[in-house]
Amino acid sequence: MKKPKWAVEKEKAKKAAAAETVWLFGLHAVRDALLNPKREKLRLIVTKNASDKLADAIGESGMAPEMVDPRKFPKVLDPQSVHQGAALEVKPLKWGSLADRAVDAGEGLPIMVLLDRVTDPHNVGAILRSAEVFGANAVVGTARGSAPETGALAKTASGALERQPYVRIRNLAEAMEELKAMGYVVLGMDGEADETIETALGNFPDRPVALVLGAEGPGLREKTKATCDQLVKIPFAREFGSLNVSNAAAVALYATRSSR
Repeated sequence: MKKPKWAVEKEKAKKAAAAETVWLFGLHAVRDALLNPKREKLRLIVTKNASDKLADAIGESGMAPEMVDPRKFPKVLDPQSVHQGAALEVKPLKWGSLADRAVDAGEGLPIMVLLDRVTDPHNVGAILRSAEVFGANAVVGTARGSAPETGALAKTASGALERQPYVRIRNLAEAMEELKAMGYVVLGMDGEADETIETALGNFPDRPVALVLGAEGPGLREKTKATCDQLVKIPFAREFGSLNVSNAAAVALYATRSSR
């Protein structure tokens, strides 16, 4: 019996995911990945200078690096990549399900960061750094609408990618509803909202919080806005009030952590 088209596509997607690898580059990103026991490491390429700087991490990882001339670095990376003489091929990290991360509170009430079509890897990398600093349970993006795990994202995250969960889900609205069912209050960041984030957080002092941020320019989609419990804004002192999405995430995380 011939398999239905949906089953064939599902199998193809599963095989593609199993074969997926990522090239990390830069001394910080490569060092932290080498030292991460949860990271499956496949191939390490370094110059003599980079090898000397990473000697402790290479030794702890047990990998046998491939030494290369800095003038003839293999073409495994984008020519614009600032690799600093180090590149590491790895498998993407597995952080478990949304529910797994949402219930792992650590210290204080849980905080989740949800991204709506934030596709720039530099922005997502910077958001991961802020999420780690302010103790967010996870950064959540859609499988097709958010930046994937890449070398550029890892380099901007400066090691946070190895420690800060980055969960990819199928549908953002469904994930928001799942979090609401778990007791989360879901706040959408919108510059045109009436209420500030500080005021809104004061109304929910004992609830875990999910912060939803949209792409620069278009912001949150209408369905995303409708699924939020409330839309909130960051108060600005002057008429021009616009922040890069990664900066907005840092401010929102600070405000949320301070209120818990």
